[in-house]
Amino acid sequence: MRPADRTTTPRTAVTAPPDLAPFAVPAPGTGAGAAAARAYAESVARTCWGGQGREVREEDVVDLLLVVSELVTNAIRHGDGLTGFEVRPTDEGLWIAVHDNNDVVPRDARTFPTPHPGGGYGWPLVARLARDVAVDLRPGGGKTIRALVPLRAAAAG
Repeated sequence: MRPADRTTTPRTAVTAPPDLAPFAVPAPGTGAGAAAARAYAESVARTCWGGQGREVREEDVVDLLLVVSELVTNAIRHGDGLTGFEVRPTDEGLWIAVHDNNDVVPRDARTFPTPHPGGGYGWPLVARLARDVAVDLRPGGGKTIRALVPLRAAAAG
């Protein structure tokens, strides 16, 4: 899916720049939430970030896909449902924002590699691969988890 093909009707009150409005992933339970989010994030990385005359390092794309998969899956499994997903390119990489319905904030974000109570390795993995991970409670309930996934240009070859 290319960024131009995305759904531009946001599912949340969170706003984004007009050229990158929030992408509405399929409803939780369809099995397509994480897969659609990964495909969209990869498309943004390759076309919006990497499309400026530079190619994205493949290992950074793998890190991006792992972070997106973990955050979206956690929203579906532990966050009472995914309510929104956003991707915003910056010079440093991609900002990912995942919105869910649950007010519970993940614990022990910097623990690695020991799984924390109530979960496995997903949250520590996000903390290791992403920068500036933040959790914000939303006024109407639920939370938003934001993370910057760094991207680097592939070596000219």
